[in-house]
Amino acid sequence: MDTLPVIGGFISYLTNERHFSAYTARCYGADLRQFIDFMTQRLGAAINERSEQDLYEARLAAAQARSSGNLGAVTPAASSAGKTLSASILDANAETIRAYLSHLGENQYSAATMARKIATLRSFYKWAERRGVAPSNPMTAIRTPKQGKRLPRAITIEQIEKLLSTPNEREVLGMRDRAMLETLYSTGIRVSELVDLNVDDIDPTGEALRVRGKGKRERIVPLGSHATAALRKFVGMVKDDGRFAPLWSDGGAGKPLFMNKHGGRLSSRSVRRKLDKYLKNAGLDPKISPHTLRHSFATHLLENGADLRSVQELLGHQSLSTTQVYTHLTAQRLKQAYDQAHPRAEAS
Repeated sequence: MDTLPVIGGFISYLTNERHFSAYTARCYGADLRQFIDFMTQRLGAAINERSEQDLYEARLAAAQARSSGNLGAVTPAASSAGKTLSASILDANAETIRAYLSHLGENQYSAATMARKIATLRSFYKWAERRGVAPSNPMTAIRTPKQGKRLPRAITIEQIEKLLSTPNEREVLGMRDRAMLETLYSTGIRVSELVDLNVDDIDPTGEALRVRGKGKRERIVPLGSHATAALRKFVGMVKDDGRFAPLWSDGGAGKPLFMNKHGGRLSSRSVRRKLDKYLKNAGLDPKISPHTLRHSFATHLLENGADLRSVQELLGHQSLSTTQVYTHLTAQRLKQAYDQAHPRAEAS
């Protein structure tokens, strides 16, 4: 069995009700599978597929009976904890969770990774308690470890220019990569949002882009003139290329904007690989990622006078506090410039 039925129910909730992306749901699932492995070793028991399914269905039935006030419908099997792995996970207390976190600590996981795994368990147990399949939420007694504040990484405009000039614009796939990198830096969109773009999401006249963000929320972001020109040139080359032209016979409506060599939608991993290639060709830091372009977009806007609320809207952040981390970065750069330029900035 790939995973426990209760975990499958939680992942289904994330994708169907919370509208999380498939990638994010997989990350939650990977964290929970690690917790399952720990519990399996702790209990020294193998997963019994039939028993796990029965336990989950019984608890769902019991929860439905309680909500309807029909307590007589709660069977002994439904009300008992049972001796399944699912029951042990759903009935876990704070001490069990602390033992798991101690296990992670012994394996030298970073504070950031620990915090992510704790966040996954918080979401899972909150859902399980609300759904009625867990008697309580053990995560209410667990504190997230403190993390040092990590400022987002940004690169200079000169480095951006060097990167953008690297792809071969004479070939359709090279022009695709140029348009792709121009779009990432021009709009600050996430790489997951980039690969989700369709041809008809471009408004070349209004120099704008329709973006589907987290939770399937749509927003309109402006396109710079360089990105617009790159996209226009790329689309023109695709329409003239015999490999791809038939795919856009209807004008490309609903078709992926950034395609692979087979005409399918480019993946996030492929974008990362393409970027790695151009970083190497340009002699730039290989640690630069697609997200670095997003950070650079926000940082350069703020450094040139954009207000925080506008940057929040452009990035698709729900909370202003998420965007405020960039103010620390720009303030840090201003302090460095001040120390270097002001005659009385430092004591002699």
